[in-house]
Amino acid sequence: MASTSNVQILPSSSDLSSPISESPWEYEVFLSFRGEDTRYTFTERLYEALVEKGIVTFKDDEDLEIGKPISPELICAIKKSRMAVVVLSRNYASSTWCLQELVEIDKCVKESGMKIFPILYHEDPSNVRHQRETFADAFVEHDKRYKDNMKKAQGWRDALTKVANHSVYSLKDGSESTHIQNIVGKISHDLDGTLSGVDEDSLVGMYSP
Repeated sequence: MASTSNVQILPSSSDLSSPISESPWEYEVFLSFRGEDTRYTFTERLYEALVEKGIVTFKDDEDLEIGKPISPELICAIKKSRMAVVVLSRNYASSTWCLQELVEIDKCVKESGMKIFPILYHEDPSNVRHQRETFADAFVEHDKRYKDNMKKAQGWRDALTKVANHSVYSLKDGSESTHIQNIVGKISHDLDGTLSGVDEDSLVGMYSP
């Protein structure tokens, strides 16, 4: 995930009625995801549902080379987002780009009060929190690649542990479209305090550590 050239943005009704200068936020949601896992499936459908709801969403559509640092433009997009939605899928931790995003998101959570909405996409929370299974395999490779800078890999581990310690939405069984409806309703609630027609009882799969 990299440049902003392919980002599609649909203004929300609040943006249409208020000058942009009045808000410190440019985006309501920043999507962090592993492209090879969910770009053309779950994440694409989630993005479309958020846009249809009128939620201004940043989704980068460019794959990056392994080891390439995240761009200043992407860091700026993270800082200008009210909420980060992190799709934790099987190969999320294998991407140094995703992990760098996660570190920046964690900084914004601490420094500016950014909200974070983690989604476990067919993953167990303990695999993320304790870096097990594919997450463990990913860090074996990171430790080899960054053996002269172990602090970097440890920072990524810490960021993963922190995101897994938030309340997360666990998506395993059931209709994916229903999950997306529930997720969009919860995001809408967290952003502006209204569920916009989605019954709170329909929000399933929530895991609290």
